[in-house]
Amino acid sequence: MKIAVASNGKDIFGHFGHCETFLLFDVKNGKITSEQSVPNPGHKPGFLPNFLADQGVNVIIAGGMGGGAVDIFNERGVEVVVGAEGNARQGVEAYLRGELKFTGSVCHDHAFESECGGHK
Repeated sequence: MKIAVASNGKDIFGHFGHCETFLLFDVKNGKITSEQSVPNPGHKPGFLPNFLADQGVNVIIAGGMGGGAVDIFNERGVEVVVGAEGNARQGVEAYLRGELKFTGSVCHDHAFESECGGHK
């Protein structure tokens, strides 16, 4: 299983499309086996969900995400978990323990990050 986290540094970022990097965690038998950082190749409508799905991502974790991205991830069979915050690795570990779930924190206005549901 591969889990991606929209991040700035080692922290979960509040808005999926505007993160600096995606931290990709490989998971086997419920444990993280490797971690790599992939720079965000750019925020273009519909591009990032397909980019991550093509990387073999099974789960995406972010603070918030637009409905269009959620729909594309769903079409590609990628589980979406939004409403997360804090350290990315700890977020993945919480997900693996079943403690991190989809909160429905979908962003509806992408004009400015500060208007996206109060995300960081």
